[in-house]
Amino acid sequence: MVTHDIAEAISMSDKIIVITSRPGKVKKIIDVKLEKKGTPTENRKDKNFVKYYDMIWKELDHHV
Repeated sequence: MVTHDIAEAISMSDKIIVITSRPGKVKKIIDVKLEKKGTPTENRKDKNFVKYYDMIWKELDHHV
């Protein structure tokens, strides 16, 4: 799945690949390990969700 929505990526994925701007290269691969996988809505309440969100935002912030 390709998305620009960080919350969607975390709540629906086991692995997130952050790609750079052109030329597109893999910048970082993040294995998402939530306490207990559930629905996307339940996953957003996981204690690790904010940690992943901040980590990914920090990676993207270098290109904003």
